[in-house]
Amino acid sequence: MSMDGVAWRSLYNITRAKSGSKPFSKETLKRVLGFARPHRGRLIAFVAVSIAMAFLAVATPVLAGQVVNAIVARSGGDEVIRLAALIAGVAVAEAALGMVSRWLSSTIGEGVIVDLRTRVFDHVQKMPIAFFTRTRTGALVSRLNNDVIGAQSAFAGTLSGVVSNVVALVLTLVVMLNTSWLVTVLAMILLPIFLIPARRMGSRLADLRREAAEHNAAMGTQMTERFSAPGATLVKLFGRPDEESREFAVRAGRVRDIGVRTAMLQFTFVTALTLVSALALALVYGLGGWLAIAGQLAPGDVVVLALLLTRLYAPLTALSNARVEIMSALVSFERVFEILDLEPLIRQKPDAVEVPPGPVAVEFDDVRFAYPSADKVSLASLEEVSTLDTRGGEEVLHGISFRVEPGQTVALVGSSGAGKSTIAQLLSRLYDVDSGAVRLGGPASGRGLDVRDLTFDSMRATLGMVTQDGHLFHESIASNLRLARPDATEEDMWDVLRQARLEYMIRSLPDGLDTVVGERGYRLSGGERQRLTIARLLIAQPRVVILDEATAALDSTNEAAVQAALGAALEGRTAVVIAHRLSTIRAADVILVVEDGSIVERGTHTELLAADGRYAELYRTQFAEATAVAEEAVPEL
Repeated sequence: MSMDGVAWRSLYNITRAKSGSKPFSKETLKRVLGFARPHRGRLIAFVAVSIAMAFLAVATPVLAGQVVNAIVARSGGDEVIRLAALIAGVAVAEAALGMVSRWLSSTIGEGVIVDLRTRVFDHVQKMPIAFFTRTRTGALVSRLNNDVIGAQSAFAGTLSGVVSNVVALVLTLVVMLNTSWLVTVLAMILLPIFLIPARRMGSRLADLRREAAEHNAAMGTQMTERFSAPGATLVKLFGRPDEESREFAVRAGRVRDIGVRTAMLQFTFVTALTLVSALALALVYGLGGWLAIAGQLAPGDVVVLALLLTRLYAPLTALSNARVEIMSALVSFERVFEILDLEPLIRQKPDAVEVPPGPVAVEFDDVRFAYPSADKVSLASLEEVSTLDTRGGEEVLHGISFRVEPGQTVALVGSSGAGKSTIAQLLSRLYDVDSGAVRLGGPASGRGLDVRDLTFDSMRATLGMVTQDGHLFHESIASNLRLARPDATEEDMWDVLRQARLEYMIRSLPDGLDTVVGERGYRLSGGERQRLTIARLLIAQPRVVILDEATAALDSTNEAAVQAALGAALEGRTAVVIAHRLSTIRAADVILVVEDGSIVERGTHTELLAADGRYAELYRTQFAEATAVAEEAVPEL
C-alpha cells in the first residue's frame, strides 16, 4: 500500500469514529460475546487468516530486497527467477487469503446483522401500543439500520484489524530493526508528525461529518413527513410551501458548505501526510543509501526498509484509532441493547390456555385502568427528547362492570374521551387492566377465563376489531385481506368484498385483487378504505367482534349498505360496538353510557329514552343537529 493510500485509509477510519466514548462495560461485552458465540468457528478462522496475511505482507518486501541483492551480487538468473517466483506465489496466496478473509468477514458481519435485526424486530413487535404512540418511527428504524450496522463493524472490521495490525506491526518492526536499527529509529522519529495531525484533523472532519448527518437526517424527516399522502395534503391545505422550501434550502446549503470544507480538509490532510511519508522515505533512501555505499548496509536492505516503512505506518495509525473504533461499535451495541432491555408490558404466561370453543361471552369485572407513564413504555432517545414525560398513571376507567352474553351486541356511547375506546383496547388486550378482570368464555364456563391467562394466538383467532382510521398496509388488496386469514381463497375474498359492497369497484380495477392500495390505503377513498377493513374483519370470522366507530368514514348510503352487511356478519356473534351516531346502535341488546370512565346508564334504546337521562340528552342533541342540517338543505322558495 502506498503512503497516499495509508493516508486515505487513516482518514476514513478516524472520521467514522465517534468521540466522547464511554469506558468498557463488562456487561455489554458479555452480551456482545453472546451474539458472537454462534459465529465463533468462523471468527477463529477469520483471525487465523488475518494473521497469515500479515506474515505474507511482510514477506514481499523482504523477498524484493533479496532480488536487489541477487542482482547486485550477480548471483545468476536462476536465483532471481526463484525469488521472483516466490514473490508471485506470495501475491497469489495473498489474493486467495484475501478472498477467504472477505468471505469470512461478510458472512460473520451479515450473520450478526440478521441476528440483531431479527431479535430487535421480534422484541419491538411485543411492545404495547403505548410504545408506538410515543416513539418516532424514524428513530426506531435507525436502530434497526444504522446502529445494527455499526455493531456489525466490530466483527467485520475492527476485530480482524486489531489482530492483523498488531501482528503486522510486530513483524515489521522486528524485520526493520534486524535490518538496520539506526534507520528504523530515525524513521520512527517522524511518526508523531504523522499521527498528531491525523488525530486533530480527523476529529474536525468527524465533527463536520456528524453535523452533515444531522442536517441530512432533518431533511430526510422533512421529506418523509411532507411526501406522504396525508403530509402532502396537510401542507397544501394549511402549510406554507415557500417557507418549507426555504427551510429545506438552508439545510441543503449547509450540507453543501460542509461538503466543500470537508473536501478541502481531506485534501490538506492527505497532502500533509503524504509529504511526511515522502520525507520519511527520503530519510530511508538517503541514510540507507549512504550506509550501503559505505558498505554498512546491503543495497537490497534499503529497498526492504523503504517498502516496510509504508507497512509500518499503516498498522500504527490504525491501532492508534482502534480504541475509538471499538468504543464506537460498543455504543452501537448499547443502543441496540437499550431497545432489547425495554420490557414489554403485555406478556403471554408460560401456562396460558386457549379460548374455549363455541360461542363466547364477554365480561368486565370491576375494571380499573390507567395508561402507563412514558418511562414504562418508551425511551427518551426514541422520542428524541432530553427527558421522558413523567406524567401518567391517572386512572381513566373506574370500576367498569358489564357482561355480554354469546350472540348479544353491546353498544358503548358517550362523550369523546369518556373511555369507550379504552374499554375496546382492554378487551383485545392491547393493554392490561390495573385491577379487576376482563374475561372471555361461554355460558357454561361460569365467569370465563381472564384474558391474561389466554394465549395470544387464540385471542387473535377469537377477536376481530375494526378501528376508525381503517389502516391498510402498502400492499395488494389480497395481501391486506389475507392478513386476517392467510389461507383465504379468491372466492372467500370476493364473498366478503361483496358483503362490504366493494366487489363491483374492485372488479373494475385493472389488477383486481392484486391492486396495491398505497401507503395507509390512500389510493382508495375514505369510504372504500373503511369498507375494505370491514371486509378484512368479515374474512377472519371471529367469534367476538369489536367495532370502534367502524362506519364513521362512510356516507349515509354506504353506511346503510355496510350496516346491513355487518348485521348479517354479526349474527350469532358477540359484538361490542362503539358508535358516535346513535341511530346506528338502536337495535343493540344493551347500550352502556360511559362518562368520565364510568358507566352511568345501561339499558335498551327504548328504556334509556324513557329514563330521560344522559342517553336521552345525547339522542335529542343529535336529532336536533340532524334536523337543522336537513332544514338548511331545503331551498328557499
